[in-house]
Amino acid sequence: MLNLPHVMTALLLAGGMSLWNGAAAPAETRVDLALVLAVDVSFSMEPEEQDLQRHGFAEAFQSPEVHRAIRQGMLGRIAVVYIEWSGAFDQEIIAPWTVIEQPADALAFAERLLQSPVHRMSYTSISGVIDFGVRQLRQSGLQADRQVIDVSGDGANNTGRTVTQARDEALAHGVTINGLPIMLTRPSSLWDIEDLDLYFRDCVIGGPGAFLIPVQEKAQFIEAIKAKIIREITDQSLPHSLVQPAQAVSSANCLAGEQRRHQPAGR
Repeated sequence: MLNLPHVMTALLLAGGMSLWNGAAAPAETRVDLALVLAVDVSFSMEPEEQDLQRHGFAEAFQSPEVHRAIRQGMLGRIAVVYIEWSGAFDQEIIAPWTVIEQPADALAFAERLLQSPVHRMSYTSISGVIDFGVRQLRQSGLQADRQVIDVSGDGANNTGRTVTQARDEALAHGVTINGLPIMLTRPSSLWDIEDLDLYFRDCVIGGPGAFLIPVQEKAQFIEAIKAKIIREITDQSLPHSLVQPAQAVSSANCLAGEQRRHQPAGR
């Protein structure tokens, strides 16, 4: 039997209908959360790390905890799009907007992630994927109580416009940006920066309830991704051991990546 709500959603998405700017939306397009998963696939990410990251997101949507979190929402459904990114114009939609209401929806979304190859690209443009994520939200045809862009990455913005410009414009549209700074190795090249978590705190995340979860060991990766997604779905606080507020007194340098652009090698 056809799932009519999901068919209607697909037709709206295909038609490019925008339901922003206060227009009334059919019940099928209303969701508790519109979530953009923006995943770094720049060359600085090792293939093993990229594979672990992809499986982490897939396992999250396979988990009963995430299914339960979705059901607890006011409407009991969310919408998710999965994007891989690197440079300023290097963004690829791996899984398009998908309304997830039943566990079967989440399992199908996870399977799509597992079946899609991972692409590696050069440079790191957090600003580019924030801008791209905002466009996806505008064009989604969804009416969401909350809009979130979830950025994972292992480096600072080093191409495209400055990350703070993109962040501030996204926040002005009512979008929250959360972060998953990947800190599995010590900085080892001229493109690396110290304290990536502080950079994400000061330069990337923002909006109501914004948070970050640094990943410093591979063993933390999958659990951190699941905890972050549950936190985004439920809009509730996580244990202090997972969500780490900034510790430094001084602010991070939000141009740390751009200042390395004179080097011949890119990430």
